[in-house]
Amino acid sequence: MAESSSIVRVTNVTKTFKLGKVDVQALKGINLEIARGNYISIMGPSGSGKSTLFNMIGGLDKPTSGKVFIDEVDIAQLDAYELAWLRCRKIGYIFQTFNIIQVMTALENITLPMIFAGVQNDAAVEKGMQLLELVGLGDRYHHKPFELSGGQQQRVAIARALANDPAIILADEPTGNLDLNTGEEIISLLKHLSQERNVTVISATHDFKMLNVSDQVVWIRDGLIDKVENREELSISVGEIGSRD
Repeated sequence: MAESSSIVRVTNVTKTFKLGKVDVQALKGINLEIARGNYISIMGPSGSGKSTLFNMIGGLDKPTSGKVFIDEVDIAQLDAYELAWLRCRKIGYIFQTFNIIQVMTALENITLPMIFAGVQNDAAVEKGMQLLELVGLGDRYHHKPFELSGGQQQRVAIARALANDPAIILADEPTGNLDLNTGEEIISLLKHLSQERNVTVISATHDFKMLNVSDQVVWIRDGLIDKVENREELSISVGEIGSRD
């Protein structure tokens, strides 16, 4: 069977939250296909639904209605064990707050997902060191998070996201806690990894620097897709950025 060109497919997805006695519809019928190996930015103002859509794609939440497919698997139909397996093996996560474990070294943080996946310790350590070299931290393997800068911590998080050779990396505001120059370095690193490893990168972001590396930008507004623009179609300028919010 030929491999599908789409790694993510979202079909008629809605999501409704209860706030007290009030129903709030965060997503109002999303249809989206994401091609394998692409770098995608999901952008929109606060409250637009982009983080909710991000959580649906990552299997971190389930839709009220509609379906989310990862490699043509309907993840809503998976039980807890199957969903945990998919998240461990298919998806790497990067968060704005890094979410690396403070009492562990950089190397220990990176090897942890491999240990959970059943990789032997020696093999996990060897691969962890290779990943640290890949993100430019080969000499910091024994450092704990408090001994690393914010940018270095995010590099550790990126290496950890790659630990089990995922098909997808989900990056939630990966530059949100970083200064301008460090943010640009992280964006360039993610783009390089996407191209080198054919990994699909999906980022929910406010950072317009992402436009420089995105193959496609999905604009979300009021729980709906406003439009999807390919890289060559993007025409936004600095003066237009404020009007998007």
